[in-house]
Amino acid sequence: NIIVKHSSHSTYRKYILLIYTMEEPLDLIRLSIDERVYVKCRNDRELRGKLHAYDQHLNMVLGDVEETVTTHEIDEETDEEIVKKATRSVGMLFVRGDVVVLVSPPLRTG
Repeated sequence: NIIVKHSSHSTYRKYILLIYTMEEPLDLIRLSIDERVYVKCRNDRELRGKLHAYDQHLNMVLGDVEETVTTHEIDEETDEEIVKKATRSVGMLFVRGDVVVLVSPPLRTG
């Protein structure tokens, strides 16, 4: 038995759709259209935004994006690693599929 908690009728319908129409890996991405997704990219870059479009190469168009870039430096005096995070907001962003490492659909909690 599958128990689905939902906070709205729309979310519940997406769960049911997910359960019965999942045939290919990109189906999970398809079901995330117009939802906020998390995209992990190469070079310690992370994106969170609303998925507007994608293709079979995982090229994506994201809206209302928060981009976080993590950099690692070594302090020459102490030899300690310094981790810096820079964040920016972007209204609309095209993401080339060959930089995508992971796409996570929105967290569906009820």
